Amino acid sequence: MLDRLAHALRTDHPERPAVLRQTALGTVRPVIRRGELADLADGYAAALHAHGLGSGSRSGPGPGPGPGPGATVGVAVRPGPRALAVMLAAHRLGLRIAVLDPTAGPDVLAARLALARPDLVLADAAAQAVAGWAGPLARRADLALPRLTALGPVATLGRRLPGCAPRLRPADTAPPADPPAAPSEGDGHGHGHGHGSEDAVIVFTSGTTARPRAVVHTRAGLAAGLGTVADLVCPRPGTVVLGGTFFVLVPALAAGAAVVLPARRPAALGRQLARLSPAHTYLTPPQLRAALAAGARFTGRVWTGSAPADAALLRRVKRSGADEAWSVYALTELFPAAAVEEADKSAHDGNGDLVGHPLPGVRARLAEDGELHLTGPGARHRYLGEEPDPWIRTGDHAGLTPDGRIVLAGRLKDMVLRHAENIYPGLYEPALHVPGVELAVLVGVPDGNGDERLVALVQPAPGTDPRHLRAALRGPLDRMGSARPDAVLFGTVPLAGRSRKPDRAAASAHCAQELAR
Repeated sequence: MLDRLAHALRTDHPERPAVLRQTALGTVRPVIRRGELADLADGYAAALHAHGLGSGSRSGPGPGPGPGPGATVGVAVRPGPRALAVMLAAHRLGLRIAVLDPTAGPDVLAARLALARPDLVLADAAAQAVAGWAGPLARRADLALPRLTALGPVATLGRRLPGCAPRLRPADTAPPADPPAAPSEGDGHGHGHGHGSEDAVIVFTSGTTARPRAVVHTRAGLAAGLGTVADLVCPRPGTVVLGGTFFVLVPALAAGAAVVLPARRPAALGRQLARLSPAHTYLTPPQLRAALAAGARFTGRVWTGSAPADAALLRRVKRSGADEAWSVYALTELFPAAAVEEADKSAHDGNGDLVGHPLPGVRARLAEDGELHLTGPGARHRYLGEEPDPWIRTGDHAGLTPDGRIVLAGRLKDMVLRHAENIYPGLYEPALHVPGVELAVLVGVPDGNGDERLVALVQPAPGTDPRHLRAALRGPLDRMGSARPDAVLFGTVPLAGRSRKPDRAAASAHCAQELAR
């Protein structure tokens, strides 16, 4: 689909808007037109090629310095035209993208950089500011800006602010005509010789700071996932789609629709919906709730995912004007996996959360402990540094109805889902074990609105002054970035089992009780 998109942007009404924005006065203007987006992707491809990335062609490796085909480019860029243009450029050159989240905190980000070892890091000014890229993080990650020391050079995508790395300027020279046949390298697990079996993207998930974990999708798997979205949503030429994720942008633009990125403020989002009347809207459940609270009205088909969306929320969306309201079940390892419309979800009278039939090509099975396993053409190929495994262990306890629909019954893994963001306690708990802490865990506490609060339960060592301990924890908490807990409680961490491991369910219940006082 990326090949089709690159061709369509230039040949199918290149003068039409690709991405729209609504001004403060309410008028709608194009951020970038389809032909301009194609030019931007070409310019970035030429600029990356000039850096020695993606050297060579399908007929064989070409001359030039640098890592050549199969290199890894780290990207910390807000969703939008530039991020999409870089993805198209990387696809053209046969490069692998490592998605970096600068809000994850400096320790986690440094560990992820060390694992992916990108040959070039692209970050916009906002990402560099959030991450403190030019300051403490740069030193901790062995990044001396603007020159490479250990993990690779850094370049600014878009507007450059003081303290940022030099800009990656789109080049005027012609980019390579065809993407090279890049082998999958970097973690010792190359696979296959076909173009589709090459690595396309790395997305970080769980693990620990010492051993982060990352999902690797191949070009074929990425194409399968995008195709599934296109077949499910069916965007139409000339319509407007509201949404900001890669899996929204690519199918919509490839079909000839225009995309508007959702406003962050609920009132502004409501004005977007009223002015643009999108045929399709994709928002996370927290965004939907905020928009509904602000009185937003919907049109067309509304899609939500990244967090649980119950039937009541979907009914509210339809009462607010939507023709259809869909909940999409997706994972970092497999996007999308299943989908269900409000009418079917509301009709489910059994226990658990109905998430619908597996989408075409997706297969589901249940392990002996009830864990849901999934596989399909769009499934991740492997975890970085690990052997391939076609079956994804979702960490969700589930059941299957007689007609094959998936019903979720809670999570088996430790992940906490807050504001539609996956937070893995193992990444951050080690930082809480400062002197004076005997044991500490991060747990999720339901907030009654389908979301979770993240709470740190800290067990002080005997004789430790809680006031001094709270002061000692201030630095580690500040370094957690977007995973900073909503509350820090001191108390005894419950243990369970012969191994006396922390009982996270009991810890969550204890924290909920304490917070309710």
